Amino acid sequence: MIVTFDASILVRATKRSNGPARRVMNALAGNNEHVIALSPYILGEVSRVLAYPRLQAIYRLTPDEIQEHVEFLRSVARIVEPAVGAAVVLDDPDDDPVIYTAIAAGADALCVKDKHFYAPSVLAFCAHEDIQVMDDVALLAFLGAG
Repeated sequence: MIVTFDASILVRATKRSNGPARRVMNALAGNNEHVIALSPYILGEVSRVLAYPRLQAIYRLTPDEIQEHVEFLRSVARIVEPAVGAAVVLDDPDDDPVIYTAIAAGADALCVKDKHFYAPSVLAFCAHEDIQVMDDVALLAFLGAG
């Protein structure tokens, strides 16, 4: 299975976490039957979002620890360059590169929490591309690791 994650899942998958995001990351990263597919855009989002003051209050990651997390993600993922296409996530166009990362990777699943990805038009677009949209808890259950 090829899975693309958005930043909202990946920021919750730091080494200081033991929640579903980290568990699904560990389940996929440690299994050669699965591929985590990310892009430079997604990795940049993770780095940027983890530095937000409100997330710093939760995770208390140093800049070096943020970089270490991004490097960990880079080391366990296939990095793809998404093509630019028509707008898909109309309520948040900044989410389009995540969808196009999944398409470029030939992803089977897009693991996201952001409600914009669950809009009917986005789900229909992803279904047309044979990409299932699910959150980390649903992906854990799907993998039988939850």
